[in-house]
Amino acid sequence: MAEGTVTRGTTNPNRLRRMDRWIAATHAPALRRPAGPPLAVDLGYGAAPWTAVELLDRLRRVRADARVTGVEIDPARVAAARPYERPGLRFAHGGFELPLPGGERPLLIRAANVLRQYPEAGVAGAWARLCGRLAPGGLLVEGTCDEVGRRHVWVALGPGGPLTVTFAARLATLTSPSELAERLPKALIHRNVPGEPVHRFLRDFDRAWAAAAPYGPLGARQRWVRAVRSLTDDWPLADGPGRWRQGEVTVPWPAGAPRG
Repeated sequence: MAEGTVTRGTTNPNRLRRMDRWIAATHAPALRRPAGPPLAVDLGYGAAPWTAVELLDRLRRVRADARVTGVEIDPARVAAARPYERPGLRFAHGGFELPLPGGERPLLIRAANVLRQYPEAGVAGAWARLCGRLAPGGLLVEGTCDEVGRRHVWVALGPGGPLTVTFAARLATLTSPSELAERLPKALIHRNVPGEPVHRFLRDFDRAWAAAAPYGPLGARQRWVRAVRSLTDDWPLADGPGRWRQGEVTVPWPAGAPRG
């Protein structure tokens, strides 16, 4: 039996490009390590297969023999995706149990906009279920974005649990960093209240963004980099200027994790 419930299925080409770009950059050493072709799973790809197709293309820039399996709980969506199959790309009916031939363990599981519809209490179980399927050194990337991929927040997890949380935006459309609050993943979206670390982070980020306003004439990218650099006075960050210039900032999970 497939584990989970059917999502709305909303998808668009390039919706997950920010997440994919981050995965390709930060997970590249792990993708290059296996002797055989590494496997990635696009869990809950939706009503159209665009995100799975794009994930394969982006991963193959890092590892030419990478493979992707798109997993969907709606059989009709799987049938609609089958014409897009090609060497290295297949689609399967299933859910959190990940129906992979021979019980293969993927090096990457990407679950975007999947857990948003679940109760917060269900997140830990879903994370544990998926992390338990990862290959050694594997990565689960779970998060939420808007319909066209301008705002995106995701959590990266290894076999042992959550590692980091990343905030990413198309900077030309950003008014303030706290606009990303509406795209927090399920584990964090109800924690954006006073007293919680994620609320304090977004508050401090807005203050740093306001203080960096003089850099605005140089472009939104320069303002973002300056604001993120200011955050390092009070927050541990897990990345550096190379990622900041992409409109990203990554915080170690313990710094932003929900209290309790």
